Amino acid sequence: FSSDAGNNASVSAGRAHDSQRDAGATVSTSVSMASGTGIFDIRNNIWDKELLEFLKIGDENLPTVLENDKDTFGLNKKYSARWPKLRDTKFFLAIGDGAGNNIGANCVSENKAALMIGTSGAMRVAFEGEVPKNIPEGLWCYRIDRRRIIIGGAISDGGGLYGWLKKNFRLKKNDDKTEARIEKREADQHRITFLPFLAGERSTGYHEFAEGAILGLKHAHNKIDIVQAALESVAYRFAEIFEQLKSVLDIREIIASGGALRESPIWTQIICDVLSQNISLPESREASSRGVVLLAAEYAGCGDDIAEIPTPEGIRFFSNKENHEIYIQARKRHEDFYTRLVS
Repeated sequence: FSSDAGNNASVSAGRAHDSQRDAGATVSTSVSMASGTGIFDIRNNIWDKELLEFLKIGDENLPTVLENDKDTFGLNKKYSARWPKLRDTKFFLAIGDGAGNNIGANCVSENKAALMIGTSGAMRVAFEGEVPKNIPEGLWCYRIDRRRIIIGGAISDGGGLYGWLKKNFRLKKNDDKTEARIEKREADQHRITFLPFLAGERSTGYHEFAEGAILGLKHAHNKIDIVQAALESVAYRFAEIFEQLKSVLDIREIIASGGALRESPIWTQIICDVLSQNISLPESREASSRGVVLLAAEYAGCGDDIAEIPTPEGIRFFSNKENHEIYIQARKRHEDFYTRLVS
């Protein structure tokens, strides 16, 4: 919301901000940004009347949702003066960052999941079609546009957790020795149980005040044990998201992205083993930015349908069955600790 006071409150919904609006002009937003507000009916592509009535929000407080995803807008007088070279440029309205990431990773199919770890992390599936009849409670769902939806879950502690461990254990930022030591170890060798909620929990339980915890520490343990346990615990959280996604979709391929995974091949392998699913990590970077360009090219008629664009070449990770069996038991221990302490 943006508000001066009381009845002047308005819902922004990614409205292209001030660059789109002159005095008295209609403010518009994309279906994608409207669907991320939580007050948009993603099945019928309209503002949810029941929710609006409950929240006492009127139509005058809402931006207009574009009828055509391919509609464009120009800069208003203020920004035309600031950026004269862009005065005659046409802009498409914004889409969600996660939607851009899926497109950039070439995951726009019911059979492909995008797994991203930057500071935080997410796993999503985007596709053309109808919203699933029953969306699992631990997941969210919004729209890329009127044709395509995206469903998935997110975690708060991804690369940020690994960075915190490196800082506090005084490990080098790009410490190949740490990676090499973990790579030589057995899965769950430490028998430590770690809850990765230093920044609270998003999917799948949404306990925003959840806290991190470690169970099972002994004198024999060292910092590498704790780092390994932490990386594995993040994989367990992704496993919960993955299982909920598979309850409504037939996922056959996972495409990974994000700086944290590129910097830590062993982490990617751990996730691969926990999920018992092969993973591709393309060489292309900045998946979200790439996705926005690809979608804009499709809308403008100068690019292929985003679902037809091939996935860039990259590194392939193959699941280890023996490790997966070990992780099944370790994850049960993790879930038991989670149930007792968080849920």
